[in-house]
Amino acid sequence: MTIFSGVRRVSVGIVLAAFVTTAAMANEQPWLVYEGGDGPGAGKRIVLISGDEEYRSEEALPLLARMLSEHHGFHCTVLFPWNERRGYIDPNHQGNIPGLEKLDDADLMITFNRFRNPTDAQMEAIDRYLKAGKPVLGIRTSTHAFQFPGDSPWAHYSNAYSGDVEGWEGGFGRVVLGEQWISHHGDHKGDSTHGIIPPEAADHPVTRGIEDMAIWGSTDVYGVRLPLPGDSFPVVLGQVTLRAGDFDNDDIHFGMRETDSEPRGEDKNDPMMPIAWTRTYQVPDGEQGRAFASTIGASVDLLSEGTRRLLIHGAYWAVGLEDAIPEEGANADIVGTFEPTQYNFHDAGYWRDRNLQPADLE
Repeated sequence: MTIFSGVRRVSVGIVLAAFVTTAAMANEQPWLVYEGGDGPGAGKRIVLISGDEEYRSEEALPLLARMLSEHHGFHCTVLFPWNERRGYIDPNHQGNIPGLEKLDDADLMITFNRFRNPTDAQMEAIDRYLKAGKPVLGIRTSTHAFQFPGDSPWAHYSNAYSGDVEGWEGGFGRVVLGEQWISHHGDHKGDSTHGIIPPEAADHPVTRGIEDMAIWGSTDVYGVRLPLPGDSFPVVLGQVTLRAGDFDNDDIHFGMRETDSEPRGEDKNDPMMPIAWTRTYQVPDGEQGRAFASTIGASVDLLSEGTRRLLIHGAYWAVGLEDAIPEEGANADIVGTFEPTQYNFHDAGYWRDRNLQPADLE
């Protein structure tokens, strides 16, 4: 039989010792690595950090890594929230994301996190990365990626921070990505999101080869405060779109479909909220760097080719490869099998019973 450890295949006999050894190896390396190869991204390293309870970032980021590696040449490492006591991926376990030290050699950090509080050593790696002004791509809940107690040395990273550390008002989301958690602008699990390219972004490299309405997700539009700060430049706006059919709690999209086209009223679509934007960030005592933010990107949203292409283009822009984005848009074909699960919160028993390992998402 064949057992997977990380992304390595190890052939073993069916003996208890082999299972014990493989489990130990998995615990030592609870992440995935995709080596990359030919393509504009060859030689560049991306660290993708999953860790949210609702939108299945542990499913979304391995797919994004496979595409960036296979089609575009990037070396990608995917990190997961890891229950070190029980030895499995646990999105409810907020305090441990092994492998963050790999940011020291990274050219891009892709974060899809919600209310995390990693260890001191893990946060030191993130802090070093940001102070170096290296590129960041933040997806959906990354506007509220961290939440620490008020007496923590990392409290200033917390969502909506309003403490005494100057230059960190609003926390990581506001300082780095341009916005913190504000609101569900659409009806959560009731309205979907269609991407609209504003005229001023029609010639932007991130929107190259992407048409109006090609970006879609059954997650709703997030609210932001307008205008976004600094040099933030909205490249995609989110049309709050009514569900045409009935609500279906057993359906992966809760009854919403990409063919739904009727916008909700002007109170939600005039003005439309940006759902993707570029900007320059600079944390206190740090260098300037590029940041790309997208509030669309749950695992089910990546069933839309336009949404996948948006995130790939965002990665290209963040690392300074925007001139390499082809006129027809970058290859966003799914690599391997991708069967995302419905976005939802789950209790501890769900994750204990799944015993999810990185190899299950390879």
